[in-house]
Amino acid sequence: MKSSIYGISFFFLFCIFPLVSGQLASNQSNTMITVSHQLANSSWNVEKEQNPCLWKGVTCNAPHNDSILSLSLSGFGLSNSSFLPLLCQINSLQSLDFSSNLFNSIPVEFFNSCGEIDGLKSLNFSKNRLVGSLPTFQKFVGLESLDLSFNSLNGSIDSQLNGLSALKSLNLSFNHFTGSVPSRLGKSRVLEQLELSMNWFTGEMASEIGEHGNLTKIDLSGNHLNGTIPESFVNLTKLETLILSSNQLHGAIPAGLLGITTLQRFSANQNNFVDLPSTNPSMSLKILDLSYNKITGKILPQLLLGSNLQTVDLSYNMLTGPIPVTISSSLVRLRLGSNYLSGPIPSKSFVSLPNLTYLELDNNSFTGTIPPQIGSNPKLALLNLAQNKLNGTLPDELLNLTQLEVLKLQLNKLSGEIPNQIGRLNNLSVLNISWNSLNGIIPPSISNCRKLINLNLQNNGLTGLIPDAIGDLTFLLELQLGENKLHGRIPDMPQKLQISLNLSFNNFDGLIPKTLSELNDLEVLDLSNNNFSGTVPDFLASLSSLSQLVLSNNRLYGVLPQFKPHVSVYINGTQLRPQDNPPVLSKKRKSVGVTIVITFAAAVLAVVVVAIVFLLISRRLSKVNEEQLQSLEVLSPPRVIQGNMLTANGVHRSNIDFTKAMEAVASPANIVLKTRFSTYYKAMMPSGASYYVKKLNWSVGSRDKFEQEIEALGKLSNSNIMIPLAYVLTVDSAYLFYEFAPKGTLYDILHGSLKSSLDWASRYSIAVGVAQGLAFLHGCTSSPILLIDLSSRSIVLKSLKEPQVGDIELCKVIDPSKSNGSLSTVAGSVGYIPPEYAYTMRVTMAGNVYSFGVVLLELLTGKAAVSEGTELAKWVLSNSVRPNKLDHILDFSVSRTSLVVRNQMLAVLKVALACVSVTPESRPKMKSVLRMILNVR
Repeated sequence: MKSSIYGISFFFLFCIFPLVSGQLASNQSNTMITVSHQLANSSWNVEKEQNPCLWKGVTCNAPHNDSILSLSLSGFGLSNSSFLPLLCQINSLQSLDFSSNLFNSIPVEFFNSCGEIDGLKSLNFSKNRLVGSLPTFQKFVGLESLDLSFNSLNGSIDSQLNGLSALKSLNLSFNHFTGSVPSRLGKSRVLEQLELSMNWFTGEMASEIGEHGNLTKIDLSGNHLNGTIPESFVNLTKLETLILSSNQLHGAIPAGLLGITTLQRFSANQNNFVDLPSTNPSMSLKILDLSYNKITGKILPQLLLGSNLQTVDLSYNMLTGPIPVTISSSLVRLRLGSNYLSGPIPSKSFVSLPNLTYLELDNNSFTGTIPPQIGSNPKLALLNLAQNKLNGTLPDELLNLTQLEVLKLQLNKLSGEIPNQIGRLNNLSVLNISWNSLNGIIPPSISNCRKLINLNLQNNGLTGLIPDAIGDLTFLLELQLGENKLHGRIPDMPQKLQISLNLSFNNFDGLIPKTLSELNDLEVLDLSNNNFSGTVPDFLASLSSLSQLVLSNNRLYGVLPQFKPHVSVYINGTQLRPQDNPPVLSKKRKSVGVTIVITFAAAVLAVVVVAIVFLLISRRLSKVNEEQLQSLEVLSPPRVIQGNMLTANGVHRSNIDFTKAMEAVASPANIVLKTRFSTYYKAMMPSGASYYVKKLNWSVGSRDKFEQEIEALGKLSNSNIMIPLAYVLTVDSAYLFYEFAPKGTLYDILHGSLKSSLDWASRYSIAVGVAQGLAFLHGCTSSPILLIDLSSRSIVLKSLKEPQVGDIELCKVIDPSKSNGSLSTVAGSVGYIPPEYAYTMRVTMAGNVYSFGVVLLELLTGKAAVSEGTELAKWVLSNSVRPNKLDHILDFSVSRTSLVVRNQMLAVLKVALACVSVTPESRPKMKSVLRMILNVR
């Protein structure tokens, strides 16, 4: 019994007592209370909690809790920095974290006072809005870590860091610093991490950096550095990471650099290097990225042998010769595309590589057959052997790659048939074996590849019928079957086809089939060079997304239906003729002298036109721009279960009428835009004001979560974001209200009849506005807001210089579990989807940056994101390898305006190319993208 009492006493003495008896020194407590009054922040509230050691972000020296060791005010939303010097009265501080706030300056008194705290080891002001030059750190004798990244600091760096004798980590990335890369980095040279990426440093790298022997990480990417890599870098025997990407470095890579025994990552892509390292890489090397350089010569065998090597990217160089026979069994990604490599693909190189996931050997001169041994790599998700000189048949062993998501074999000399069991590759999202010499039929089992987004079999010798089950490919967006020998009936097509359906240069005959009438999302339909006969059916004119119809070289005749103005119709080689303003549409009174025959013909034509209008009325349209239709079928208005205002703006609150809005959405005539995710209606309120009412076409999951997320979005404030003003819930749908944008979408303006009105000033303003909106969304303090579908169709224009980014709520409220496909079929429109989305289920900030890069390219080139089956980003990247072709990328009608405009467009093009970089890690953050665009002018 006595021992039990002793045990309980021991417990209270050593466990409970310190928690209740520890008392913060009075001077520190008083300082914290004073600061809390200035902050007026709920996390630091003395009325709720008297002990500052229990406040959010405060760490005291347990168990006594009599002094404060660290303060973290990260993400507090602070903008007034005048309180900072007060904190320097706490002389026991070891760490201060003020990241992710809104400070634009730091008081000089802070540096003078906090510099006196010898024990202060870490100082973090990253992700603020600091401007001006880098402060001078005269004291701070114990400071080991300094982070000022993601600000707008500028000027050169000279002696400001000289006094930091203990500095081990320096991060100044994503600022506006200019001049040379600093070499005086603390007088004791104990620096371990140096991060200066995404600035405007110029000139050569100082050889003195190589004298900091403790360096483990150097990141100088995204600057304007030139010259060579200093030989002194070879002496950095503790170096683990060296990133020099996106500069203008040239020459040879120093011998021995890759031999540093600790080096794990070397990335120097997007430079002008000409030679590969000649020494054996370190066995610790995991990542080697030298893509987008001018490297010549052969790939040395030892370069691919490292026992820990995971990623090798040597694409877009000028390498020659064969692939080394022996490569590391630890490889996950091997990218050798767009070189001048030749010879057969060595079969021994690709036998049972257990981790190989991405293999890209495209755009070289490889000959021989596809090694069957490639089929022995169980994790392979991407295989790209396109644009080589490969021959022979498709090995059956490829059907063992059941994890394969992308298979690209186009532009080779392959023959034989498509394997009957191609359906075993049921994870495929992209299958492209076009421009070969394949024969036989399209195997019916291809319908088992239910995740296919892109299927391209064009320009082969395929015969027989299109399998009836092709319609089961419910996520297919593009189907290319042109230039084969197909014939027979055309079955029902996947209704989500969006980019293109190409049936040209085949042996189809008879009437144009009614099976095409449901393809309302289709943009390009090519039926040319077949034997179709008869007249052109009216339903083709009512395909709401159609922009290009190719009917050339068929046995078609008669008058074309009336297509929308933006639809290009090609009819050469037929007996078709367009409508020439039929007299029935004229409102002028006919003259008495018109003959009876003409009157009769006009009457008949009027009946035909009425029939066409009746047919259009009977269809429920899925998209806008039906201005000529004044009345359509009106459904019963949805019954409102709940309607809430989100905006505090009194004008909107008085204007928005939920009942009137539901009447508007009951009529398809009010549809102004439809995407895969949403349908936008124009609703005129009793006050005369117009609003967008957007119906979400996907399940929103939990109603409580939906309301919570939408209410949070309604509190945002940014002129470049479509922010919801109110919402309505009905039995089976959710509707959101937005301000109306009179100019429509960026896509409609940029690729429609008003394109000529978009001069460079307007395009630049749009680019800046969209970048500001995205940077705001990515920088939200609670959590970043990511976009599932960023495209020129999800950007609306209040004026030609005022863009707004829409669909910001999708990633927050839609329920992907209600989809039958992978996220790659959900996340984005084709042409805007980053390459990595084929392999990951996550929407990312880097993915949003890629999509924005495509929007920039649209503004710069005037071309759509996908044109005739070719993605704009890929076309631009392939042409940007040669600098003398950059001018040809730009929209000449805009760039010719002046030399100033041309130079600004080329500067923005550089930003766009960084955004659409193949590797996510190489893309800048949106805040940096915005800064770079703003610096163009």
